[in-house]
Amino acid sequence: MGLIKLLMSNPVAFFMLAVLLLYSVILHEVAHGWVASKMGDDTARWLGRLTLNPLKHLDPIGSLMLLVVGFGWARPVPVNIENIPAPERRKGLILVSAAGVTANIIIAFFALLLWRLLDPPPGGMVYNVLYLLSYINILLAAFNLIPIPPLDGSKILMGFTPERFNRVLSQVEPFGFFIVLGLLLTGVLHPVIRMFQYGIIRLISLFLPV
Repeated sequence: MGLIKLLMSNPVAFFMLAVLLLYSVILHEVAHGWVASKMGDDTARWLGRLTLNPLKHLDPIGSLMLLVVGFGWARPVPVNIENIPAPERRKGLILVSAAGVTANIIIAFFALLLWRLLDPPPGGMVYNVLYLLSYINILLAAFNLIPIPPLDGSKILMGFTPERFNRVLSQVEPFGFFIVLGLLLTGVLHPVIRMFQYGIIRLISLFLPV
């Protein structure tokens, strides 16, 4: 069941899911800032972004997209990798960039765990909320793993690649949104997203009780 159908059939379930999804994108961003702080960059902490207060994070368009089409974003938490000590900088770039994706995977895991433990009847409120919460968080994680700037996957890749290649990616970043949008509209990215989704589902299934 999609979000619009859920709104029409069960507004209470839609409201519950909306709150959970909004906090999913908030936790994605807070995770970036929290890991950055642990690695030595307190930019997000100084700017008051290490908080679950939605007013500090929500992007109007990203929030609307999330609730209408099941895909959206929050305002990016500012991170300055240069504040991380040089010997740890590449490691920091990888960990900070992977933190948001990891947060979404953890949310999806607990949603599926509850789904498995509660075994709610198909079509019911609990069933739909937990199913959509897990599905959309897996989708968010898979999408963000795409290695095209400014998505997290590109930053993770930059932690392993030479500086010359990284400079090319940095030059591409201002146009990244349009590149990603064009590739989505033409369907080029769909197999890549499905591949990442499948990998995330396999990973989560390793830890779910039989």
